[in-house]
Amino acid sequence: MRRFSMKSMLCLIGCMVLIAAMALSFVGCSDAGTETEPAQSVSFQVIVTDPDGNETTFDYTTDKKTVGDALLAEGLIAGEEGEYGLYVTTVNGITLDWDADQMYWAFYIDGEYAQTGIDLTDVTDGAVYSLVAEG
Repeated sequence: MRRFSMKSMLCLIGCMVLIAAMALSFVGCSDAGTETEPAQSVSFQVIVTDPDGNETTFDYTTDKKTVGDALLAEGLIAGEEGEYGLYVTTVNGITLDWDADQMYWAFYIDGEYAQTGIDLTDVTDGAVYSLVAEG
């Protein structure tokens, strides 16, 4: 009878250890997927040059990932989605129409013509972005 009790006790302890190990691994796995890094705010500047050559400078701080998202959220730009991403048609309330006036909004990053669209360009802290009426 004693042998049966000892076996039962060992089996019970083994089951408890196994359940505890499974519970710890389950909790550890589920927590790893739910943690996210807080969004970091970055500051940048936008210089808008209108069709008459007048410059207006805007300073922004955002936690958005792309320049396009940040400027859309601020209401500085508007546009339409095209096959290459966001096509900016309006900046600071000024709408340009290539078909009507052969002008468009050119996008520059730190003085260089951008090689990526405004909605594909990650915001960089301290960067200077420009939107220039060209045509």
